[in-house]
Amino acid sequence: MNSFNRRNVLKTGAAFAGATVIGMPSIVSGQTDKIKIGHLTPLTGFLGALGTYAQLGLRMAEEEINKAGGVMGRQIDVLSEDSVNPATAATKAQRMLEQDGATVLMGEISSASAVTIMQVAERNKKLYMQIGARSDSLRGKGCSRYTFHVDIPNTVMVNAVGKALLRDNMVKGKKFHTLTADYIFGHDLLKAAKAFFAANEGQLTGDELIATDVTDFSPYLLKIRQAKPDVVCCNLAGNQVTNLIKQYAEFGLPYPIVGFNLNTADAWAAGEGNLSGTWPTVWHHDLDVPSSKKFVADFIAKHKKPPENHAWIEYISLKMMAQAMNETKSSDTAKLIEYFEKETQFDVLKARKAYFRKWDHQLVQEAYPFTVKAKGKAKDQYDFLALGPAVPGANEPLEVINPTKEQNPCTFT
Repeated sequence: MNSFNRRNVLKTGAAFAGATVIGMPSIVSGQTDKIKIGHLTPLTGFLGALGTYAQLGLRMAEEEINKAGGVMGRQIDVLSEDSVNPATAATKAQRMLEQDGATVLMGEISSASAVTIMQVAERNKKLYMQIGARSDSLRGKGCSRYTFHVDIPNTVMVNAVGKALLRDNMVKGKKFHTLTADYIFGHDLLKAAKAFFAANEGQLTGDELIATDVTDFSPYLLKIRQAKPDVVCCNLAGNQVTNLIKQYAEFGLPYPIVGFNLNTADAWAAGEGNLSGTWPTVWHHDLDVPSSKKFVADFIAKHKKPPENHAWIEYISLKMMAQAMNETKSSDTAKLIEYFEKETQFDVLKARKAYFRKWDHQLVQEAYPFTVKAKGKAKDQYDFLALGPAVPGANEPLEVINPTKEQNPCTFT
């Protein structure tokens, strides 16, 4: 059996590097048992490359937290497994709570699997920090009082790229042809894209729903060639984005391609010379923030490559969880929910601090568009992306790129 399909009980420790936790006195209660955290992320399938980075970031945070004295004077023990698919994710989440003694659940990238983990958390009345899934519906109609969402939702990704497209006069009166992943994430992203096009006088003239196991995009690219759109828009996920980008470059289509979803691991895999256009990201290793630079340097020293955005987001998520437990002196779900709902500020290694909104449990934070550096400007295989300015701007509230209460049907029961 592949080692990624077995449970990894991480023994290596982790710790708070942030100023919000380092320097806090340890709470020594005489307890020596570890605080167990159940973690699920895809390590196989089309999201497997992202999940591998997610584990690296989480393990690094675990090491730092434990080296600094742990949480409430106790070591944390992250039980990390491959979520595989929605049904398996739910089964493993239940077992982690029931049999393994996990106090909280964390992780995931697949929106479909995140839904089932949320259901397990609510049924057991346990906190779930949903880290990497982006579907609006998870924090909208399907929201739960027991779940907090860290990654930017689809609407924010669309808005981050949309601002750049509007700046470059690439929306009004333009014909868009979209390629969309045929599962909850893709459907949700297409809905957000349609709303953006409608609000800014863009025309959606064609859309292709694509199963997540498709690797050959030539039939869809032939349709695009026949349709002759002004702009091609990618609403895919994981390594499908990589495959599309490579094949799009091979076809030599003259229409600019943009995307409303891309993770840096998938961009790196596509390679310099293949990727073009404007895309969104929640974080990038070139971010010019001292705390972010330190994290990047530490990660490179440990893994000999820069961190992908899922490494960063898992890292800061475990730091936020540890901060909450230390400051509440508890791992109790009710106390942790109360702490997060106070809209506590967290250092997420960006220029501005982030906080969870009380009414939908979404982490409100900066996002960024990125493009591609001019040919020959990249220093190495990880250096060909050009990060744009933070969205929203420094003079705007963070809320402006997020769905409002009127737009988001979240109601906790």
